[in-house]
Amino acid sequence: MKKSYLFLAEGFEEIEALTVVDVMRRAGMPVVTVSVTEELEVLGAHGIKVQADAVIGDIDSEDAEWLIAPGGMPGSTNLAECDLLTTALKKHYAKGGRIAAICAAPAVVLAPLGILDGRDATCYPGFEEKCDKAVMRDTPVVALDNLITANGPASALRFALSIVANSLGEGIANEVGSGMLFYPKEVNFYF
Repeated sequence: MKKSYLFLAEGFEEIEALTVVDVMRRAGMPVVTVSVTEELEVLGAHGIKVQADAVIGDIDSEDAEWLIAPGGMPGSTNLAECDLLTTALKKHYAKGGRIAAICAAPAVVLAPLGILDGRDATCYPGFEEKCDKAVMRDTPVVALDNLITANGPASALRFALSIVANSLGEGIANEVGSGMLFYPKEVNFYF
């Protein structure tokens, strides 16, 4: 199975990042946390320090399964200002690679790159105007073939399970969700 990469910038939303990593690892998906700076330690929006697995200059995301952007402010802005990340996202998307973003990240990171153009998406309320070329949906998660977006911290578990469902199927996502007492009847993995 290919590795996925979840990118961390100072000010990231902790619940969005760590929930995704936790759920993907429970499902057996290899996911690497990546600092977008030269330091492994990254400070979240609520003062939680996280030790990333790698720094962006040391990874090769050419063959990645997923490139994932958690939200948070100023985390999303800091992700958008990382040239190595924005280049990787554009290349990955151009070849049909899978991308996921939650909260402010769809609007602040993906929309300026054209990744949401003409696509159904969601984001944190109040950021929709930055997604003027997307078809914005008022729903917690929008899961398409190679693009998953979510609206914020309360949707982090559904967002993560949608990534698992997209890669490994709804059966595995249901197993992981049930093991966390998040029952399948509550989850609609696809918009």
